[in-house]
Amino acid sequence: MPDLLLELFSEEIPARMQAKAAEDLRRIVTDRLVAEGLVYEGAKAFATPRRLTLTVHGIPARQSDLKQERKGPRVGGAEAAIQGFLKATGLASLDEAKIQRDPKGDFYIALTEKPGKPTVDVLAEILPIIIRTFPWPKQMRWGAASAKSSALTWVRPLHSIVATFGIETEEPEVVQFDLSGVSVGQTTYGHRFLAPDAIQVRRFDDYVAKLQAAKVVLDPERRKEIILADARQLTFAQGYELVEDPALLDEVAGLVEWPVVLMGSFDKEFLSIPDEVIRATIRANQKCFVVRDPKTQKLTNKFVITANIEASDGGTAIVAGNERVIRARLSDAKFFYETDLKTKLEDRLPKFEQIVFHEKLGTQAARIARIEKLAAEIAPLVGADAAKTARAAQLAKTDLLTEVVGEFPELQGLMGKYYALAQGEDAAVAAASEDHYKPQGPTDRVPSDLVSVAVALADKLDTLVGFWAIDEKPTGSKDPFALRRAALGVIRLLIENKVQLNLVPVFDRHSMAIDETKMIIGQEKAKTSSGFSIIANAHTTVLWNDRQVRTNSVDLLAFFADRLKGQLRDQGARHDLVDAVFALGGQDDLLMVVRRVEALGKFLDSDDGKNLLAGTKRANNILAIEEKKDKRKFDGAPDAALFKLDEEKALARAIAEVGPEASAAVAKEDFAGAMTAMAKLRPAVDAFFDKVKVNDDDAAVRENRLKLLNEIRAATRAVADFSKIQD
Repeated sequence: MPDLLLELFSEEIPARMQAKAAEDLRRIVTDRLVAEGLVYEGAKAFATPRRLTLTVHGIPARQSDLKQERKGPRVGGAEAAIQGFLKATGLASLDEAKIQRDPKGDFYIALTEKPGKPTVDVLAEILPIIIRTFPWPKQMRWGAASAKSSALTWVRPLHSIVATFGIETEEPEVVQFDLSGVSVGQTTYGHRFLAPDAIQVRRFDDYVAKLQAAKVVLDPERRKEIILADARQLTFAQGYELVEDPALLDEVAGLVEWPVVLMGSFDKEFLSIPDEVIRATIRANQKCFVVRDPKTQKLTNKFVITANIEASDGGTAIVAGNERVIRARLSDAKFFYETDLKTKLEDRLPKFEQIVFHEKLGTQAARIARIEKLAAEIAPLVGADAAKTARAAQLAKTDLLTEVVGEFPELQGLMGKYYALAQGEDAAVAAASEDHYKPQGPTDRVPSDLVSVAVALADKLDTLVGFWAIDEKPTGSKDPFALRRAALGVIRLLIENKVQLNLVPVFDRHSMAIDETKMIIGQEKAKTSSGFSIIANAHTTVLWNDRQVRTNSVDLLAFFADRLKGQLRDQGARHDLVDAVFALGGQDDLLMVVRRVEALGKFLDSDDGKNLLAGTKRANNILAIEEKKDKRKFDGAPDAALFKLDEEKALARAIAEVGPEASAAVAKEDFAGAMTAMAKLRPAVDAFFDKVKVNDDDAAVRENRLKLLNEIRAATRAVADFSKIQD
C-alpha cells in the first residue's frame, strides 16, 4: 500500500519544542487519517533544527465506499414528508426506495452509496488545515495574505513543503494544496552551510539517504548517539571523562543537523570555583559539556563543544570563539563567588524582612523564624542535635540572596553548603542547606543526616500547615505551591529514615505559629488602613481557634493518607489497607502506619487472614442489617449465661484471649505478633458461623449473639478496620 512523506522545512525551530512538535505532527495526521476511514500500518516523526518530517506507511490508496441506509416516512404518509425525504436522500422518486416492514407499519428506506475519495485528495484537504492549526506553544505570523488564504502562523517562517504519496515501485504523486504561497512538491534542502542546494526526493528511504549525503542526520536519537559516542571517545583519548548530561544532550541534538564534536579549554585559575558553578556557567551560556578527571572526579579545565559544521580549519576558530565567551562568563562567576564569600550568611538575614513569602503568611524572615522553631521541636523527636538543627534552619535559606544563586537559581542550597563550610560551620549544618530541599521527586535522594532530616521536615511542614491555614489547598490537577510534592517528601523522609513522628500534634502546635504571623499581618494592615483603633479587632479576628486548627489538622492528615496510598500503590501495596488502618483514628505516625499495613498485607495473604476477613465481613454485614432494622447498636458485653452452644462459648473465650493479646502486641509495635494473635480467632469464627443461628427465635439470645458479633468487630479493630478492606 502507498506511503506518505511529509516534510515541513523552515527556519530554526527552538530545540525545546522539537520533540513534542514531532509527536504532535504524528498524532494529529494519523488521527485525521483514521477519522477519514484511512487506517494505516505505521507512522514515525522526526525533527531537526530546520524541519519536521513524518512518514506514514501502509495507507489505502482510496477511501472505502460508504453505504448509508436512511429511514423515511410511513408508506402512505403525508406528501410533504415524502417530498422532504426524497430531497434529503437525492432519490428521484419513491420507486428508488425500498419498503421495510416494521411492527408499527411499513416505512420507506433509502439506500445511498457515497463513493470514497482517492487518498491523495483527502490529504490535500486535511494537510493545510493541520499545518495552519498546528499547536505550537509560541508562534509568529508571517507572509502576506492572498485572495485565497490568510497570512500563515507558524513557529518560524516555512520555506517549503515536501508532500508525496505513492507505492514503492512507482513514481510518487505530489499532494497538491495551497498554503500562503509556500511551495509544495518534492524539493527539500540539505545542511544550511555544507550542502545548501535543492534536493529532489521521492519517498522516505530515498529522502533519508539524500539528506545524509547532504550532511543532515534526520533522526534526533541518532544525532544524540553520535554526539555522546564522539564526546566519550575524545575525552577518553586525552585521559579524561565526560560528565554526561541527558537534558543538555537532548538540547544540543536539537541545535545541530550534522554534529561535530570538539574540545576547548579554559584557564586553570577558574577551577577554584565550585565544580557546580563551572558546569552551570558553561552549560547555560554555551551549551557545552564539562570534563572531569576520572581519578579525582573533579572537573578539569576542558569542555566539549558540539558544532554544526565541519570547519575547514578543523574547528580552531569555533573552539577559540567558545573559549573567549566561556572565559568571560567564568570571570563573572568567579567574581560573584568571591564577592559572596565576603559576607557571612547570618548577615544576610535582615534582608529577608523586606521579602514577602506570601501575602497571607508574611515575610521570608517570618517563615525562617517559624522553620527554625519547628526544626528545634522536631530535632529531639528524630534524634538530631537541637543546637545544630536550629543553626542549620536559621542559615538554610540565606544563599537565596547570594550573587551566584541569583545568576543560577538551580544551585540554591548547594551554594549555601559551600558558603557555610567556608565560614567554618559544622558539616551537618552546612549539609542541611543543600539537603533540606530534598527529596523533590520520587527518584530524588532522601537525606539521611538527622540534622538535615529535621530541617527538611520543618521546611515542608511549614509550607503544608501554612497553606492549609489560609485555605490554599490543591484542587484537581492544580497545585501551584507543590503541596503534593511536599507531602510526599515528608512521607519519604519519615519512612526511609525510619522516623516515628506523631504528625497531628506537630500540625496543631505549628498552626499557632502560623496564627501569630497572621495576627501580625492583621495588625499591620489595621495600622495602615485605619490607625491603631482597629488593632484590637484585627487581633480578635485571628486569635487561636482550637476547633478550626483541629479541623485543618485532621484534613491535612487525610491529605497525607491519600499521598501515602499513592506511594504504597506505586510500590505494589494495597491502598485499601491504608484506609483500614487510618479508619481506626489517631493513626498519625506514618512509619507505624506503613509497618502495620505491611504486616496486615502479609496476614491477609495467608489462609487464616483470608478466612478471618471473610468471617469479620460477614459479622459486619449482619450487624449492619440488624442495627438498621432495630435502629440501635448492639454494643456492650454479651451475657455468658445466654450462651446455648459450645461454639458461642468457644468464640467468646477466643475473643477474650485474642483481644488483649493483639492490643498488647500493637502497643509494643509488634504488628506481626498482633496478626499472629488475630489468626487464633479464625477457627472459632468459622465454627460459629457454621453451627450458630444468629437470628434466634428467642429475642434475648438473638441480641446476645449480635453482641458477640460486635465483639468480633471490636477485637479485629485492634489491628485494622476490616470493613474497609476490599475482598
